[in-house]
Amino acid sequence: MSSPFSKLGFRFLPNLQFSYRYFCNSAHYKATPIVDSRMFLDYVRQQCQLGFTNLQFPLNLFHQMMSLVRRPSITHFSRLFVAMLKFKRLHPHTTVISLFSHRDLSGTRHDLYSICILANCYCHLGRVDFGYSLLSKSLKLEYPFESDLVFFTTLINGLVHNNQFPQAVELFDVVVVKLGIQPDIFTYYTMVKGLCGIGDNAGAIHLLRQLNSSPLGCKPSLIMFNTIIHSLGKDKLLAEVKEMLLEMIESNIAPNVYTYNMLIHMQCKDGMIDEAQALIQIMTKQGVAPDVFTYNTLLNGYCLCGQMDKAREVFDLMIQTHCQPNVVTYGTLINGYVKLKSIDKAFDVLQEMFERGIAPDAAVYCTLIDGLCKSGRIPMARQLFNDMQIYEIKPDVCTYGSLLDGLCKNAQLDETKALLKEMECNGIAPDIVIYTILIDSLCEAGQVKDAEILVSDLLSRGMVPGHITYTTMI
Repeated sequence: MSSPFSKLGFRFLPNLQFSYRYFCNSAHYKATPIVDSRMFLDYVRQQCQLGFTNLQFPLNLFHQMMSLVRRPSITHFSRLFVAMLKFKRLHPHTTVISLFSHRDLSGTRHDLYSICILANCYCHLGRVDFGYSLLSKSLKLEYPFESDLVFFTTLINGLVHNNQFPQAVELFDVVVVKLGIQPDIFTYYTMVKGLCGIGDNAGAIHLLRQLNSSPLGCKPSLIMFNTIIHSLGKDKLLAEVKEMLLEMIESNIAPNVYTYNMLIHMQCKDGMIDEAQALIQIMTKQGVAPDVFTYNTLLNGYCLCGQMDKAREVFDLMIQTHCQPNVVTYGTLINGYVKLKSIDKAFDVLQEMFERGIAPDAAVYCTLIDGLCKSGRIPMARQLFNDMQIYEIKPDVCTYGSLLDGLCKNAQLDETKALLKEMECNGIAPDIVIYTILIDSLCEAGQVKDAEILVSDLLSRGMVPGHITYTTMI
């Protein structure tokens, strides 16, 4: 389907590579004139709402906007930049700052919103000081920035993001006490996140309760409770977690799947598997559907305890509730069977994976190879290792280590040396565990000189031998 702009002679440049110098030199680009600028700007707005999959397209839109006879307002550019910033994995903040700089060459004034966007970019790049400098710039432009909460919240969030929480507290006090600005829910959440980040759970809970009792109408949110619960869980404070959950319900805030997943994860880590399973029933009754992470957590808990029948029941429940298992689900089951030395059952699970069209990853292969080696089935482990590479799954240091350990324990030193050479040819450096395995094997075989060479090589790579390595050599 052709673009509505094709009839107007509108086109995008292919393979546009962004740089500040590129945009400052008009010789690199010649824009096709746009007949209907209003229609074009409507199109840009629609694309911003839909979102982008890369930075190429919005960069082209930016340059087309710059080529318009009548320059669009800052609002149009800000909308485009915000859409670009949502594409976080490409770290677009430097690009957006440069685009702002190029647009500023035309002398167009900023507004409060655009300066907040620019401050946010600087903060994400760790330059909160540049964000502060925008405050003085805004005052020169006669904007009443001293009363703008969004700008100050952006700076507070930047300080928290860059591990400068004392400065964030200081700025928060300036905003509330000296300027008399009432913080909103996002400002409070930023402070709670910062307190949890430095391990001050008590401070975060105090701030949340202070907000809950405030008569100003700003109440705690679900994400604030979840942040505190997650922090308490990391510190293994399960009793406090239960207390926070009760406060959450009393505040008429319903737990979501993320809340339940955290609770189930905590209980499974503490070996309270049956309690974790009871939570799944509770969340289902509350209308919160368990997701794949919920089931994987519970399944892993049973596997760690060696209760494979229970783990299999959880797997069957996943299927019944139309929650599709993923590679982690199958990998967890395989790991559980391997730990119990039920290798054949582990391979049955592998077969199920293939039947469901789910490809095993390196971790699954490593688990199976390790299990086969420990049960003395070296040819089968070697075959699986070869299959892995046929399917273009690159073995990692853990996979090589498992196979090398198996070969060493079965006195297959020639094959061990060949595999070690293959490993290094593939650009994977042996770690201290592999060196210890090889040194132990060489000493057992009476090849002490070769073992000494390995120790020298280990030291030359900057590794420190452990007491096991030294004991083996002695």
